Amino acid sequence: MTETAPVSDEAGTFTFPQPRTCPYQPPAGYEPLREQGPLTKVTLYDGQQAWLVTRHADARELMTDTRLSSERSSDGFPIITPRLLDARGFRTLVTMDGAEHSMYRRMLIPDFTIKRTRAMRPDVERIVDECVDRLLASTPPVDLIQGFASELSSRVVFELLGVPQEDQAFFFARSAQLLQATDTKQSEGPLADLVDYLDRLVASRGEAEGTWLLDRLAGEEVEKGELDRGDLVRMAIQLLVTGQGTTAQMIALGTATLLEHPDQMEVLRKDPSGVPAAVEELLRYLTIADMAGLRVVTEDIELHGQVIPAGSGIILPFALLNHDPEVYPDPHRFDVTRAPGQHFAFGFGPHNCIAQGLARLELEVTFRSLLERIPTLRLDVPLSELRVREAADMQGVYELPVRW
Repeated sequence: MTETAPVSDEAGTFTFPQPRTCPYQPPAGYEPLREQGPLTKVTLYDGQQAWLVTRHADARELMTDTRLSSERSSDGFPIITPRLLDARGFRTLVTMDGAEHSMYRRMLIPDFTIKRTRAMRPDVERIVDECVDRLLASTPPVDLIQGFASELSSRVVFELLGVPQEDQAFFFARSAQLLQATDTKQSEGPLADLVDYLDRLVASRGEAEGTWLLDRLAGEEVEKGELDRGDLVRMAIQLLVTGQGTTAQMIALGTATLLEHPDQMEVLRKDPSGVPAAVEELLRYLTIADMAGLRVVTEDIELHGQVIPAGSGIILPFALLNHDPEVYPDPHRFDVTRAPGQHFAFGFGPHNCIAQGLARLELEVTFRSLLERIPTLRLDVPLSELRVREAADMQGVYELPVRW
């Protein structure tokens, strides 16, 4: 892919985010940022400056430091795009800290245990098989995102939440509109529809007993007064957006990456038992949630002899950290046999992704099925011609046309 020089402002300070030119590789400006040292200042779109961390080891230490906050409404929090301004007050598990965060996370844990995830495997396998059937019944070229990955990841989330079968088409349409929105105005309508629907669904589940997340929390926590109905709705929205959006992009870009590396794909065809390790390498290599490491300092922190004052924004770019040569030899090489490391694809510390086990299961089943059932799968257009998502968004593309 074509590389671009790192972008800086008039004073010579690096700007952030750095532009992307490749769907599956980190921005070209990341390496010059790493060369600046373990800690450097960057300038955001509004002129605000923030501290950027470039080393994997430092990030692991900071991600467990209670002096860092995820609260977006705090003064100094690094807002990297104007689109996040309107979302500052939308509180979710991602934006909570301390005891409040722990309380809500505790409520969700029963739905994401190893035992619960294993119990979902037959449902995930059924959903993947049905989505592959639909894909094969379509006339190519087909957009692998909207024609396969988005539906697949949505249906897994619907299964988790307990969205009735008859409502799933509506739910999928609105969530797709929300994820495709490029500004606040476009997202307002579908977000309002989803909030209204989920509010009514939660209200109707108050006395229901079931194994689905909404049933359980509505019956156990909302009824007892431990959880506000609005909070449960926001939890569901967060699970929908993160579960559908990031997983759909992982499926699409993971497939594209394998197709761009036929030697690695052949390794997996010869030995499908290597798929779980390949999933870990894809998670590291792609790092869809590159921009999830945004924090604000609540007390002074000293790092490498530099005092980072309270109220300063800190940025931990997960894709940059996942390509740290001190941790991953030859980090820009895609190698499905690489020994899995402790990457940042799901974050780290108290805010690590609670649904990572389910995401891993979904990716493993999906890639195994695509390799076995569609051996002639190929890209319809070169990756260089695809429109890459903006730098402040998740890593990904807007469409991925394929043939077989």
